[in-house]
Amino acid sequence: MCWTVTAGAAAAGFVAGTVVASIVCKLRCKGACSRESKPKSVRKSEQMFQKTHPAPADGSIEIYVGNLSYDMTDELLNKEFSAYGKVNSARIITNRYNGKSKGFGFVHMPNQAEADAAVKALNDKEVLGRRIKCNEAKNVIK
Repeated sequence: MCWTVTAGAAAAGFVAGTVVASIVCKLRCKGACSRESKPKSVRKSEQMFQKTHPAPADGSIEIYVGNLSYDMTDELLNKEFSAYGKVNSARIITNRYNGKSKGFGFVHMPNQAEADAAVKALNDKEVLGRRIKCNEAKNVIK
């Protein structure tokens, strides 16, 4: 176990400290330590993300939609995408403390061809006064 990681994480007390500590570990230990995994706080946040944002298992496509108006709702987003095909779900990501939109969201569509058509048509389209950005979402947690 690499004590530089745990001591650095405990001293810092937040995720930024654990990132710095893991970099220090990589520089000092050069991967020789047995602590391959991330600190517990980072692992826990990744597990929570995977529970709340599961990868589509039914073959559906998840589309990232950015630069949304703060007045956009889940229903309006669903309506925009349903013009191009069936929509499983559409959700706007909100701030957990005040409930306001963060300006981006995700749409699940079951058909690849319909999802591609929607992305192509809606990317750089003006909706509620803002040019939205659409592309296929990439889940980067490994």
